[in-house]
Formats: sequence, C-alpha cells, structure tokens
Amino acid sequence: MPEIPEWYTLVRKRSPKLVKAYEALGAACQEAGPLDGKTRALVKLAIAVGARLEGAVHSHARRAVEAGASPEECRHVVLLATTTIGFPSMMAALSWIEDQSKKRA
Repeated sequence: MPEIPEWYTLVRKRSPKLVKAYEALGAACQEAGPLDGKTRALVKLAIAVGARLEGAVHSHARRAVEAGASPEECRHVVLLATTTIGFPSMMAALSWIEDQSKKRA
C-alpha cells in the first residue's frame, strides 16, 4: 500500500468530492498518452524537481521506485536538472531524493 501523507488523508476526509475529482483528473492525465508507468513517474518527478516542490519530490520519488525506477534513475533525473534550475536547486532536490532513499532502507 502506498504511503499517503496524513495531511492528504485529512483533506480527503474533509472534502471527499474535491479530492475524488482531483484524483479522477490525475488518472485521466495518466491515461492520456503512450508513456509507460515508469516513464510517467520519472517525468512527474522531473516536474516536481523543476518546480522545487519538496513534498512532491518526496512523493514522486517514492512513486517512481514503486513504478520500477531505481534510486539511481531518480538521482539521474535530479542531476539532469542542474543546467536548467541551477546547482543549489539541484542539490536541494537531491537531498529530498535521499530522504526517500533513507525511508526505504
């Protein structure tokens, strides 16, 4: 069973219709094209890294591994961002990836 943050669970309990609609949109986006699950998960991780969203990086790193990506592939995604988002931002995102690696260890 995937790890679901407490806060998300609480919001889902308080606003079930809203969260159900959000989850349906996410499912529709996943099914909208030809990318396989692992590739989609790595793309979502890259988007989270580029947006500098720590919680999303944690979530999408976990999901990428669940979809079959290796921790090394997740790290590579972050390293690829260096020339786009800058070294300090890449280092921050890499630390977030390592947070997830520690949880799995």
